[in-house]
Amino acid sequence: MRSAVSACLVVAILTAACAGTPPPSLERTAAPAAPIDHVVVIYLENRSFDHLYGLFPGAEGLALAGAAATQVDKDGKPYAMLPPFIGPATNPAKPALQLPALPNKPFDLLPFAPMDQPMNASFEVANNFYQAQQAINGGKMDRFVSVAGSLTMGYYDGRSLPMRQYAQQYVLADHFFQAAFGGTAENHFFLFCACTPSWPNAPADIVAQVAADGTLVKDGPVTPDGYIVNNLRDPQVAEKAPFQSAAHIGDRLDGAGVSWKWYAAGWNATKARNATRPFLLFENLAPGSPGASAHVKDESEFLSDLKGSALPQVAFVKPGENEHPVNSSGLLQGDQHAAELVKAIQESSYWKSTAIIVTYDEGHSFWDHVAPPKVDRWGPGKRVPALIISPYAKRGLVDKTMYDTTSILRFIEWRWGLPPLGERDAKANNLLAAFDFTQKP
Repeated sequence: MRSAVSACLVVAILTAACAGTPPPSLERTAAPAAPIDHVVVIYLENRSFDHLYGLFPGAEGLALAGAAATQVDKDGKPYAMLPPFIGPATNPAKPALQLPALPNKPFDLLPFAPMDQPMNASFEVANNFYQAQQAINGGKMDRFVSVAGSLTMGYYDGRSLPMRQYAQQYVLADHFFQAAFGGTAENHFFLFCACTPSWPNAPADIVAQVAADGTLVKDGPVTPDGYIVNNLRDPQVAEKAPFQSAAHIGDRLDGAGVSWKWYAAGWNATKARNATRPFLLFENLAPGSPGASAHVKDESEFLSDLKGSALPQVAFVKPGENEHPVNSSGLLQGDQHAAELVKAIQESSYWKSTAIIVTYDEGHSFWDHVAPPKVDRWGPGKRVPALIISPYAKRGLVDKTMYDTTSILRFIEWRWGLPPLGERDAKANNLLAAFDFTQKP
């Protein structure tokens, strides 16, 4: 049973945290007294903040978009109307998603793309490393349409989505940014190691060419100086990428004796590398290794671990139904699945000591109006939704703190007194403003 002295210490330090980032030494002194023994990260796919939560009460949403809502063409001239959008279809057996010419501003996507169906359109361009920076346009956020087409400006009301209820009841962070400009793979890496993977001497045909003035001459998943910034879409190429030497969060947790697992969708079916499995670029987690056997599980095993006594102290859950606009059953189904996972945790014996973080790897090509902060060459990229759900999460809060994906690592490191993995997570804001540890579960 935690002492009154420990509780008072937590209160004092968290009060200081609201005014600014507490010194790391104080954080690590306080962490053992925090009533969080389990952290569950549910990592969804490819939705920007304005796209899903732009109409959320109290959030910095569509009504505050200002000049960023007006998109410009490649010459910097505002569109008279958003250009029509016609696919191309990702599934040629079905009609491609089409949009007529629309006013140059954000629009309700529901009449054109129902929430219970995948979008039959290929427009995943503005989340590539170089194109994302073009769309952001130095913080003006006005070239998403010129990069990826008018579909990027579509949003959903969101009130019918199951996770919306959790956002209303607990904490919605409205200044949470994807860690890096790139897509799924790079942002999964930032969640796992706060780093961008490297590939020195990568095959020339996958290396981007960039002019001296920064103009992109030829796109590619690897930068000229050897960093993997986009998805390695060819499975044969992905399997050739070298193992990484950087430390990852699993290393830190193992060193401190803290249990952890990554629950990967489809793991039991195939152990192949893909953009959602950053751990496979580390030799100590390669298929067949003792590390993989101990720490990597199929998504289906999360619920059984939750019902039994095998839930680790830190769990990363990567669902198959994850709200991806194209590669899942639909937004509604993915959101419902996330809500079911949260409900299962709430109904488990672990709930009273758990913090759940539900967020998205990146925003696909969907527009967002808030300029990301400038931290380093990798990002952060644009805003994505993030929900903090816990018996100790504040109630009905829209958290305005500036976060990015590595803030999750910062929170985990704080709780268990772990050293940071790198400069990014060391300097990221912790998630403490979302919590009130004096609340009774």
